[in-house]
Amino acid sequence: MDIRTGLDGLRSLLGVSQPGATSTPAAKSATTKENSPVSSDVATLSSAGSEVAQSAADGGVRMDKVTQIQAALAAGTYNVPASAVASRMVDAMLAGAR
Repeated sequence: MDIRTGLDGLRSLLGVSQPGATSTPAAKSATTKENSPVSSDVATLSSAGSEVAQSAADGGVRMDKVTQIQAALAAGTYNVPASAVASRMVDAMLAGAR
């Protein structure tokens, strides 16, 4: 049985490697200082941030519902039945196995 967390999908969306797969900054700088000049360094940003901003701007968010839930959380009265949480977890795991 293959159980994955939501972090795997997030890592692939953001283009980030697994933890521990990166080398130390000292090791990186030792190899790059001799091989390439600083002027050729390039930074690449993912489009995830702009996609999230665009999604929020599309109006798909029901702000009245968000405000209501935030108020319930702040008051300590927000309650989710454990059976609903368990059901969604099982559904998510079964959907991921397909």
